[in-house]
Amino acid sequence: MAPSEEQLPQREPKRRSASRYLKLLYLLVGVGLLALVVVGVDMQEVWAAARRISWLGMLAVIAIFFAAFAIDSFTWQLALVQVPLNARWLYRTWKIRMVGEVFNTVIPAAGFGGEPLKAVLFKEHYGIGYREASASLILGKTVNLLALIAFLAAGFALILFSPLLPDAYKIVAGVGLFALCFGVAGFFMVQRLKLSTVAGAWLSGRRVGRKLGDVLHHVRDIDDRLVHFYARRRGRFAAAVGLAFVNWLAGVVEIYVTMIFLGHPVSIWDAWIIEAIHQLVRAGAFLIPAGIGVQEGTFLLVYAAMTGSAELGVAVALIRRFREAVWLVWGAMLGAGYWRRSRARPAEGADAALESADARRPT
Repeated sequence: MAPSEEQLPQREPKRRSASRYLKLLYLLVGVGLLALVVVGVDMQEVWAAARRISWLGMLAVIAIFFAAFAIDSFTWQLALVQVPLNARWLYRTWKIRMVGEVFNTVIPAAGFGGEPLKAVLFKEHYGIGYREASASLILGKTVNLLALIAFLAAGFALILFSPLLPDAYKIVAGVGLFALCFGVAGFFMVQRLKLSTVAGAWLSGRRVGRKLGDVLHHVRDIDDRLVHFYARRRGRFAAAVGLAFVNWLAGVVEIYVTMIFLGHPVSIWDAWIIEAIHQLVRAGAFLIPAGIGVQEGTFLLVYAAMTGSAELGVAVALIRRFREAVWLVWGAMLGAGYWRRSRARPAEGADAALESADARRPT
């Protein structure tokens, strides 16, 4: 028996309530992991190790991440085929990317929490249509994931030959990499083979499909844009994947430089292993907001195995958290600027309408 119209609206509040409880659960899991990390190390040693980096070292870490973020923004710009590849649009893309990352970091949605906001900002402030922006966001995420697979595959080869890591770490890393490869391959094939359009065509012949006609039309349009980019913009696609790979390598350089300033230098290959394991674990624990506890726990275990000092690993995690905090504050400030502009525009439009009306009014 079909539900009555009175029953249908009641489901949405229940879904929202369940979603809130799940978000709270993920947050509590992260806080619990963080508590285990704090209990398991000597925090005085952690603070002492973290203070060794100095302000010069901290500026170096932030500069490396700034360069990586600029590369990432240009990678996204390559997916925006409607805009020119110039510094003006790179700056716009970078700003919107900064604002979106604030939401991507704090919302447990596999790095997709801020994507709708990016599309809205592009439409409202720069005239890029929702379909173009949505297609570029999907392309940018796909490119980053494909480059991540290549980065992790190279890291896994280093993990296998590392005498410092126990076999259990290597087995878990291998299983995690296989699962991630399977998921990313599926995500890519859905786009490349237009499986969303195929499913939409199947639904269109049914009652529910006829009700979703407008939605299915948008899905087909976005699918066409994705396939066009992969098939007709191969140069941009290859360049985007290559730049995304360089972006992941920036994390290795960050670990390498951080360890130098902390007075415990490691080889570039060991830095690659550390960053690869960290990114693999964060990908698997994407539901926990900001990877709370996950990043700290991963660094604790990996540094304990590779350097013999769990406190050193937590100190590196603390330094990275400080860098993330700087970035989040910067992104929030840019977001506040966009919000003020959005608030000012309706008032400006109303004033212009009144002036126009006054000009037409007979004297």
